Amino acid sequence: MELRTLGTSDLRITTVGLGTWAIGGGDYAYGWGSQEDDESIQTIHAAIDAGINWIDTAPVYGLGRSEEVVGKAIKGKRQSLIISTKCGKVWNDQTREVGENLDADSVIGECEASLRRLGTNEIDLYHIHWPIPDASIEEGWEAIARLIKEGKVRYGAVSNFSPGQMRRIQPIHPVTSLQPPYSMLVRNIEDEIIPFCEKEKIGITVYSPMQAGLLTGKLTRERIENLPEDDWRKHHPLMQEPQLSANLEVAKRLTELAAEYGKTAGELAIAWSLRNEAVTSAIVGARRPDQILANVGASGWKLSDELLSEIDAVLKKREAAVS
Repeated sequence: MELRTLGTSDLRITTVGLGTWAIGGGDYAYGWGSQEDDESIQTIHAAIDAGINWIDTAPVYGLGRSEEVVGKAIKGKRQSLIISTKCGKVWNDQTREVGENLDADSVIGECEASLRRLGTNEIDLYHIHWPIPDASIEEGWEAIARLIKEGKVRYGAVSNFSPGQMRRIQPIHPVTSLQPPYSMLVRNIEDEIIPFCEKEKIGITVYSPMQAGLLTGKLTRERIENLPEDDWRKHHPLMQEPQLSANLEVAKRLTELAAEYGKTAGELAIAWSLRNEAVTSAIVGARRPDQILANVGASGWKLSDELLSEIDAVLKKREAAVS
């Protein structure tokens, strides 16, 4: 599996990483519906066996559950893996309501809790999950710098930050990487964020390259309409009209194009997000072993100019349909 160096760090990560948001299950605002832990552990093991060397999680995924499951799955395998998690999203255990806190004490406490749940002494890559509240990002980043000095975190990173916000914290401690959303359907980072990160030598690990399954070709209109109420995707604008029909048409065409190369639509969507080497890796979520195994072939797939032109035509047709 292809490896790329993350920013200025010594982390060599596979261009496909395993995302564990969905294995946190449901029963909270950002849930994906019910999930069995045994199947989640099998999925993580399948990813590792397939050659994926890094796992991305967060405390808020399942309100601690995702980190706990990852911790169980990596027991005895920790030395060969790179573990990425986050801070800043906190919750009330009684109401299960999620909020934000980047006060130093909160960040330090979150890190300690993540270390316990993951069963490790050190987090390889520790992110501020969201720059909220904006006024506190410096304090939160100072706390991460302290954790790095204490040896509890190897490298500091951010998720969903703007170039301006990264500029504000860079003097405190270098930003190793940024984690933004990026897919054929969400391309905001191309204008300012990718050029900024290239200039500053900040790695980029994108999330949702398959747009929460929408670009895999497996999410039909019927399946989307019948998603459980505790699955956040059910009400996402990209899965509602007028965008839904156009997006399903994109997924159908991707399936056809990928089949010509013996690949899946998901692999094509991921490989497209990796076509720019400024993108170090793509985080691929999975809930079952077959889901991650259907997408690992994206790593190392160099898309031809002809195929990229065909995809551009598909995306222009979509833009015309939704404008």
